[in-house]
Amino acid sequence: MRILSVVGARPQFVKLAPVNDALAGRAEHVIVHTGQHYDEVMSDVFFRDLNIPTPNLNLAIGSSSHGVQTGAMLGSLERAFEEYVPDWVLVYGDTNSTLAAAIAGVKMHIPVAHLEAGLRSFNRRMPEEHNRVLTDHAADLLLAPTRIAMDHLEREGLADRSELVGDVMTDVLFRVRDGLVKNPVALFADFEPGSYYVSTIHRPDNTDFRGQLSAIMHGLSRLDRPVLLLAHPRLRASARDLGVDLEQGAIRVVDPLPYPDLVSAVAKSAGVITDSGGLQKEAFLLRVPCTTIRTETEWVETVDLGWNVLVSTSVDELASLVQRDAPEPTNATPYGDGHAASRVVSRLLEQA
Repeated sequence: MRILSVVGARPQFVKLAPVNDALAGRAEHVIVHTGQHYDEVMSDVFFRDLNIPTPNLNLAIGSSSHGVQTGAMLGSLERAFEEYVPDWVLVYGDTNSTLAAAIAGVKMHIPVAHLEAGLRSFNRRMPEEHNRVLTDHAADLLLAPTRIAMDHLEREGLADRSELVGDVMTDVLFRVRDGLVKNPVALFADFEPGSYYVSTIHRPDNTDFRGQLSAIMHGLSRLDRPVLLLAHPRLRASARDLGVDLEQGAIRVVDPLPYPDLVSAVAKSAGVITDSGGLQKEAFLLRVPCTTIRTETEWVETVDLGWNVLVSTSVDELASLVQRDAPEPTNATPYGDGHAASRVVSRLLEQA
């Protein structure tokens, strides 16, 4: 059996790692990289640090508008599917790469499985929301990470092709976390554990408007500990174009980190401030408080359990939310037991 994974962005590379491991010796695995994230910091380093094989094919699509990028991927993916003739196309998450691969697969009558199906923010301003909804309704098999995701799929009439498998991000995070116990990563020697915050900001609603981006930076600059701002290239470019200074007050601008380094930095931090979906969940799994600069989240369990707070009104309240009292301890495991990838592969093989 041949399973073809399509990935293109940092969160997908992380999810790919445990799936690739679980496929070893059970099926042939072809990896196609669309090139949506194309520089070393956001792409190559993840394959190296997570021991993922070099992709069989890199489409090198690069950055562009949503329509142009997705269209370019469609044509290139069709040719890739014709070359490799997979039994399954496996798509991950909610990027333009996800949607393009799903459309190309179903148009060519190749079974498509969507990993991380059923997540909903119910915010139609988010490109990711369109991608995940359209992919779910196109795909043949929906692999859901949580019970709430399964409920969403059922309400949309998709229960008969949905299965709860758990979250593969939990698999890889636990593996990396346990590896750091044996081989600690030496990062940020100037900072003691608990003496700093980690922040990432990248969503268009936060980066593309001068007033919003300036307010976020002002809020971060006033926090009671240094803020390590892991600055995605898109954030740097937007700040430069809008005339917003990233390095101010408590903020220390650093490059995005390889995944093991990110896990280490978050685990030792006093808290996370982000608009990333994945980092909210990673913070929860590491039991680190998170403040999310969004009005909604796909990972509602993190909020319900008190480990994540949404900045739902104005970023003027950012400092008070970040510096809130510690959340109540919890042993809850809404994202699974760390063995989701094995269940994903078993499900694909059962439907061969």
